[in-house]
Amino acid sequence: MIMKGQKINDRYQIIKTIGEGGMANVYLAYDTILDRDVAVKVLRGDLATDEKFVRRFQREALSASSLSHPNIVEVYDVGEDNGSYYIVMEYIEGKHLKQLLKRRGSLTLTEVVDIMLQVTDGMSAAHDSYIIHRDIKPQNIMILENGLIKITDFGIAMALNSTQLTQTNSVMGSVHYLPPEQASGKGATIQSDVYSMGILMYELLTGTLPFRGDNAVEIALKHIKEPFPSIREKLPSIPQSIENIIMRATAKNVKNRYTDAKEMHDDLKTALTDARATEPRYTFKYAEEEGENKRRPVEPTKKVEVKEIKETKEEVVVPEKKKKEEKKSAKIEEKEMKKKENKILLILSIIFVGLVVIVTTLVFLIPKFTEVKEVKIPDTIINMSVVDAERELEKMGLTVASETKDIASSDIVSGNVVRTSPSIGRTVKKGTEITLYVSTGENGYIVEDLKGKNVDEVKAVLEKMYNLLVIIKKEEAGVDAVANTIVKSEPEAGARLTEGQQIILYVPDMTTVYPDFTKGKYTLKEIEAWCEKYGVELLPIYQETDEYKVGTIYDQSQKAGTPVVKNSSLTIYIADEYVDDTGQDLDIDPGE
Repeated sequence: MIMKGQKINDRYQIIKTIGEGGMANVYLAYDTILDRDVAVKVLRGDLATDEKFVRRFQREALSASSLSHPNIVEVYDVGEDNGSYYIVMEYIEGKHLKQLLKRRGSLTLTEVVDIMLQVTDGMSAAHDSYIIHRDIKPQNIMILENGLIKITDFGIAMALNSTQLTQTNSVMGSVHYLPPEQASGKGATIQSDVYSMGILMYELLTGTLPFRGDNAVEIALKHIKEPFPSIREKLPSIPQSIENIIMRATAKNVKNRYTDAKEMHDDLKTALTDARATEPRYTFKYAEEEGENKRRPVEPTKKVEVKEIKETKEEVVVPEKKKKEEKKSAKIEEKEMKKKENKILLILSIIFVGLVVIVTTLVFLIPKFTEVKEVKIPDTIINMSVVDAERELEKMGLTVASETKDIASSDIVSGNVVRTSPSIGRTVKKGTEITLYVSTGENGYIVEDLKGKNVDEVKAVLEKMYNLLVIIKKEEAGVDAVANTIVKSEPEAGARLTEGQQIILYVPDMTTVYPDFTKGKYTLKEIEAWCEKYGVELLPIYQETDEYKVGTIYDQSQKAGTPVVKNSSLTIYIADEYVDDTGQDLDIDPGE
């Protein structure tokens, strides 16, 4: 579990956990570079250690990052940090449709049509880019307060497809939306997403799933063989046009299904119009038996006259006896039909279970033949010199990062190895790159070049990791100053500090104060421009005086250094000509 405040890839600072699942944990994080909130999904469990899955996940997530559509959650970044594989996405403040269904039970017809129009529109963009989601379900569709829909989990859904039969939680969560062709072991296509969208639409309207069972195999078999339930039998008020859309989307024979999300979207746009109010029930062009294996009704036995020809006379069977024989014959045929159907069901069950066993076996056995040998990072390199540690690790087939990282240690001699990343004792593949953390001595810290870094983050690290006394001072801001960033430090970069020692971090003083306007540095026009810039009302007063030369600004109401408050006023006093009691200008030069 990643802790609050921890940084992923030295960029994404974790704020809180917003979701936990069998595949990944989701965190709200702050992107310190682009100054925005993001959602970071970190893979967990066996998936993070399955290199084949990880490679597929990274490839598919990067592919999904090329999608740009209002109804698709944007993927910003994909990467790895200390063995944790993550995907950075657009942060959505909303809930997924499964949560909405739990609270509401079901949704109204107009709500569902609006939601499905957005879902199919987003999926049309994906299908146009030849990207298949493979895991459309309510849990993967977010809804915002304003009703906007966002489809999520493209990268994980696509990557998971190859290993999902070994993930019990995933199968039970997704098998309810599994197309029959995938349940039969065939690959997913664009039309597989269409089938899942049809089931999604059915669930949003009814609040229930079309097929239920005690386990994944039972549910999957129902997708293959059982007819899709009629929504109008459950909700008679639903228009026939809506049932027709669900029927086409969930057709077991892909030839009867919409070819892609756009075709379904176009059909949804007119579903509630007056022109389709009396639309007849849709009939499939191709036989559904190809995907459904549904029962064919037993044709009634034809009533024929049974005659038995004997050597000397013709005997007609009496009607009562004939009826009994016909019933008996019909029962025998029905039993035979049931036996055949049971055999088909048994064969399908064996095939499906066999597929599961084969896939599971392949997942576990193929890596055994293709996997790179694993080695354990030895604890013997602790307290080794960097040179010796590199030599030891390279002997084992591992590579060592060209740059080391400094860390304080009271137990390890300065310059020797304290720990590694991935951590000591962990089993990794040969060729894995190992980063060495080197001791700076007992609680020691070599001052870095801190200029431009966030003062709050640096202060927290220095106090927590090195037990330094951090003092923050302000100095006059320059033209390019940025608030809360370090301008310089005392001592400067390169100095070594130990526990309890002091370091001063200087930040720009972004507070605006009144300058001294009385020293002749500002003209009246410049003061007017300054006041307009900072929202200060200027009140110039011309004062008769014989102490200053005419036009001299000799006093101000807001003293120099006083913080500026918006919408306040500033009075400046300007020397004017002095007039005596007789009304004569004395024109006194204050300098005389």
